[in-house]
Amino acid sequence: MKSFPIPRLLVVTAASVLLLSGCAATAAPASETVEDAPTNTVALTHSEALHIEDAWVKAADDGMSAAFGMLENSGTEPVTLVSVTSAASERIELHETVENDSGAMVMQELPTGFVIPAGGSMELKPGGNHIMLMGLAAPIQAGDEVNFTLTFADGSSRELTAPAKDYSGANEHYEGDMDHSEHTEHGHDDHAESGN
Repeated sequence: MKSFPIPRLLVVTAASVLLLSGCAATAAPASETVEDAPTNTVALTHSEALHIEDAWVKAADDGMSAAFGMLENSGTEPVTLVSVTSAASERIELHETVENDSGAMVMQELPTGFVIPAGGSMELKPGGNHIMLMGLAAPIQAGDEVNFTLTFADGSSRELTAPAKDYSGANEHYEGDMDHSEHTEHGHDDHAESGN
């Protein structure tokens, strides 16, 4: 019986076909891998997504004070802080800084609340947006800790404790008829809401 040598190219080709067919039998198509991947459908509440850094409150003997800090949103949706309460103050408003008709920068209540974009931040600072405490229940002295409850647009809430610090700026006062709709930050001491 005569034997014939098998061309080397034919052997390599046959081995390659067997190898590729074996891979195809064990590997899942890419589309199946993507479709079968688990998805995270649990969204964070606003209170869970919001992180607060470097919170502090301005020390004040009476009248008004303000709270500041960095609000950071780690979630995938905007977070809206709609209100803040504290036993330290009769009333608290969320204030923004805007330019009035005469070109002066004034501070006024922002009734829609602070909106922190997804993955973004908002700084609350003297001369800028801030949490305004009006009608202090007692003096706030440097070193005191002030407790707040923050409430968000989705109904969630969280507690915050911020230390008080001495600060010579941010001496907000209301302009005009003292209707509490706007105030400025120009060089007056804090005062009680007497209407004068």
